Amino acid sequence: MKILSVWLLIPLLLSACSPDQAVVTLAAPVNPNAPDTVAYWWNPAPGFSWQWQLDSAEVDASQTVDVIDLDYETDPVVIATLKEKGIHTICYISVGSWEDWRPDADQFPEELLGKRYRGWPGERWLDIRRLDLLAPLLRARLDQCQQRGFDAVEPDNMDIFSNASGFPITYTEQLTFARWLAQEAHTRGLAIGQKNAPEMTADLVDLFDFATSEDCFAQGWCEELVPYIDAGKAVFAAEYTDTDVDFAAACLWGAAADFSFILKNRDLDAWMQPCTDVP
Repeated sequence: MKILSVWLLIPLLLSACSPDQAVVTLAAPVNPNAPDTVAYWWNPAPGFSWQWQLDSAEVDASQTVDVIDLDYETDPVVIATLKEKGIHTICYISVGSWEDWRPDADQFPEELLGKRYRGWPGERWLDIRRLDLLAPLLRARLDQCQQRGFDAVEPDNMDIFSNASGFPITYTEQLTFARWLAQEAHTRGLAIGQKNAPEMTADLVDLFDFATSEDCFAQGWCEELVPYIDAGKAVFAAEYTDTDVDFAAACLWGAAADFSFILKNRDLDAWMQPCTDVP
């Protein structure tokens, strides 16, 4: 049985801002509709096979993988069908960026929205310090993950302090946000994975349940996620076809390190090449 650490229950402290900005609070309001605390959640082990599909195309439920990572708006009937086959599902939500195509996009106050997310039209960075405004929105999405039957959550864009978000977000504030996300996911019985952000591994590996990476082999930072493997936790690693990655080499490295590598198109459609298909 897992027990939430005491520090997770301590109210989050005020955040310091640059001199030209007003002080904003990291304290999230009490959620009057919070689900009952759950004592157990899924713990994915190293070596699980996986698929990742975030486009709007129909999900192929005939796949023979252990895990599928899908968008949080995926039809719960699809999730139930996969669960009947013994396939675990991960719920994708962007926690650090606003997406203009989402059904709740108009609920995000303008003061939460930062600079445009370079390379991704329709996205803007979020001010993750403002949990007073952001918490109810993210809690609603996490509720959807739980209610649709997902086993875990993939919190995308959690590495904000090193990006040009338009806000003076510090690493400490980012870490506070990540810990808050873990508490909210676990309260709902959802596992949660560290998404990229390799510099956070030492601080999160004891709290998060797995890791998901993009381009870690192509960019040379896979080793920074090895502590998850050492802790008996899965690392789901995706490399992309639009890079010069040597995927065969990635698979060899991954087999030795117990990483779960797949090759994907950048738009995360249904196509996928697992290491088992590499000559």
